[in-house]
Amino acid sequence: MNATHSTKPVIGLVGGIGAGKSTVAAELEALGCARIDADRIGHELLDDESVRAALRARWGAEIFLPDGSVDRAAVARKVFDRPEELAALNAILHPRMGERIAERIAAAQADPSARGVVLDAAVAFEAGWDRLCTHMVFVRAGDAQRARRVRDSRGWGRNLWQSREKAQIPLDSKAARCYDTLENSSSISSLKEQIRRLFFRIISDVSRR
Repeated sequence: MNATHSTKPVIGLVGGIGAGKSTVAAELEALGCARIDADRIGHELLDDESVRAALRARWGAEIFLPDGSVDRAAVARKVFDRPEELAALNAILHPRMGERIAERIAAAQADPSARGVVLDAAVAFEAGWDRLCTHMVFVRAGDAQRARRVRDSRGWGRNLWQSREKAQIPLDSKAARCYDTLENSSSISSLKEQIRRLFFRIISDVSRR
């Protein structure tokens, strides 16, 4: 939340797995924001030679597919429920991801067609990317709804996504560090109305600076 020299709002989205961050990001994109997906950037970096070299040095050839690409499932198995290994993976990826995120924010700031920027990044606080944002927003949904969404979209059971969340800052702590909260526990129309009100308030605040 310490972004400087921003002429447009940079809205960072955090929240639990299955809370609906991607839905919020898509709606903000429809309202004119340039959309940055941290997970997608992480996947792109798996094609970077320096990243592959670092991964190979840590875990060997077994995390690579026959075509030389990174086997994401194999990497996930290496770090699942193993804090030291997850920290090693984050040390490889997060600084590089932060550089690309900063570059894309700068490009959006220079793009006259972009009214703002939205960064969809579940681990923004853990990685320090909140410093690139002007507004941090927490997306909230009930556990039962999140469990259903994650089961339907990813095939994950409750134990899997709860284990992944345990490796992150607690959700209540994330919510407390955000300026605003969007409630995604009822209808999509209710969520969209909340997003519109939030976005136009932020735009108004920026224009008065």
